[in-house]
Amino acid sequence: MTAVAAAASAAASETGDMRIVHRVVLPTDSDPDTFPLYVDLTNARPGREEEVGSPEAAVLEVTPIQTVSDEEIEITGRRSIRLEDRARVSFSTYFNAFPAAYWRRWTDVDKVRLEVELSGPATLVIYKSNARGRTQRVELVAAEAGRASYDLPLSPFGDGGWYWFDLHATEGAVELLAAEWSVAERFARTRGTASIAITTFNRPDYCVAQLHQLGRDEGLREVIDTVYVVDQGNQLVSDEPDFVEAEAGLDGRLSLIRQGNLGGSGGFSRGMSETLDAGASSYVLLLDDDVVSEPEGIFRAVTFGDFCRRPTIVGGHMFSMYDKAALHAFGERINPYTFWWGEIPGTKGEHDFGHRPLRSTPWLHRRVDVDYNGWWMCLIPVEALRAVGLSLPVFIKWDDSEFCLRAGDAGIPTVSLPGAAVWHVPWLDKDDSIDWQAYYHQRNRWLAALLHSPYRNGGALPRLSFAADVKHLLSLQYSAVELRLKALEDLLEGPEHLHATIGTQLGEVRRMRAEHVDAVVTKDPAAYPITRRHRPPSKGRLPHRPTNPVVFALSAATGALRQMRSVRPDALEIPEERVAAAAAKWWRLSHLDSAVVTSADGTGVSMYIRDPQTFRTYLGRSLALHRKALSRWNQLQKRYREAMPEFTSPEQWRDTFAANAVDADE
Repeated sequence: MTAVAAAASAAASETGDMRIVHRVVLPTDSDPDTFPLYVDLTNARPGREEEVGSPEAAVLEVTPIQTVSDEEIEITGRRSIRLEDRARVSFSTYFNAFPAAYWRRWTDVDKVRLEVELSGPATLVIYKSNARGRTQRVELVAAEAGRASYDLPLSPFGDGGWYWFDLHATEGAVELLAAEWSVAERFARTRGTASIAITTFNRPDYCVAQLHQLGRDEGLREVIDTVYVVDQGNQLVSDEPDFVEAEAGLDGRLSLIRQGNLGGSGGFSRGMSETLDAGASSYVLLLDDDVVSEPEGIFRAVTFGDFCRRPTIVGGHMFSMYDKAALHAFGERINPYTFWWGEIPGTKGEHDFGHRPLRSTPWLHRRVDVDYNGWWMCLIPVEALRAVGLSLPVFIKWDDSEFCLRAGDAGIPTVSLPGAAVWHVPWLDKDDSIDWQAYYHQRNRWLAALLHSPYRNGGALPRLSFAADVKHLLSLQYSAVELRLKALEDLLEGPEHLHATIGTQLGEVRRMRAEHVDAVVTKDPAAYPITRRHRPPSKGRLPHRPTNPVVFALSAATGALRQMRSVRPDALEIPEERVAAAAAKWWRLSHLDSAVVTSADGTGVSMYIRDPQTFRTYLGRSLALHRKALSRWNQLQKRYREAMPEFTSPEQWRDTFAANAVDADE
């Protein structure tokens, strides 16, 4: 960009027709694990794709080498960083590169302005990337002290790509005082604000820490109206020692609400309802209670939502609280035939930016269009609530994904926006498909499919659901199967049970599960006797996952036949094996009479005991229920679809809130 163009751009910014939508920010907690998300100190360069342009192409990844030492840089503030002479840093990072492809796809904005303020002269290098992850230099600028701006077109970013800049201290030490990305105000659909809804259950320490963070960030004050904390537990947020200080930091914008435990769907629906009733906000931002937010991401989500062509759900990504540079998923979809969620093809879960920076990871440069975004961080326009109602009354599971599908049917898309994210306690070391949540997984998946599946009789869902029951039975996980059967029985009752049982179903589910020995977890690793095999494994080899389809079917058949045989009496007391959580699969457990199995999080163990009578009973019930659900699919689909506007309505939810009210002294 010429000096004349830069001057003209700077003059235009003074007219007030530009709005800042993305600010360069730095971490202030000196956490080395999050630093790669803000500043890149490496020589990162793109890897190569074996098949250029293919979403499924394999990437030959390279390991970048750090070229700038920690002594050559100093973070001097939330938005400022100092470089010693000759040091060079790149802002091609998750939080500081500008996601140009998303602005190109979802807004009418035609260019973005980068404005940089420096304490002295330095070299500024502006880059862009394309959808294949190739880096292209846009401009090399000998920048002077003060502020300068550069207008950059968005037209090349149809399928993907980012903008970013590198800063090189070529004439002595220099400090980046601020850097901002702005767009023309005339393209905004609205200028909105958001209320935040946090649902919490017995995590008062996490929740209060989040309130502190929201109150401290001055950049949020212009976009946040009210913070609703829906406390559904008995370890209250208001009883935390520093709650009063956190409340004061929000300067009158905190509203604390108590109600009975209605799960995530009930808590977030309460936040949605309160936002609707207040009538002050354009959006409601849903946040889990056990997250650490990057406040700049909240600001970006709101401003991006303002500029979207139509009302749009804007979701944030999730990083691991325990591995802070690891991104859970870049984009997620629901397979309409199997009706199961998963990563968008061509993306990779658990991506570690500490080892693979943005510049050296080609697939991160493709724009990803999603079906839904998790409610760990999700900005929902009030127009969407008015158009499609509140959450399904399902307690937990599938409420977030189903809502986005329902909104999508009404013409309200969902965007997972890069640069907006939270750190969340990961669930990868848990298996909630076999604990009390198995009930909600099963019922709510079927419910969402009844409401949205485009396939006759739900596509592959009934077959896969029955196969999952068989798998759990072969794995001796009888408690999970009982809950899954209960889920189908309730589903067959019709939509009336949803609101009627949302506040009471959890107690019934826990009671049913507790009756099974495999659900009893002990923290004492020596609680069970030393294992003893009645007969050694065939040829000394432990069972393993069959790879050949014929062998797979034969293994399943022999495992099922074994379930019909009586159990040796001593196996009831002395387990045959100890099985690690990762190895607790049907092809191994189906060959045992009993086993001590480690829980998925590694904190305890359970005794699994084969029970032929339970196997036969549950297998027969599962077959009968799946046949019944399949034969009544059209009837059930009609009932649930016709009732959906009522059971998702604010009015129906208000009745449920009233029925589950909690007195202040209760």
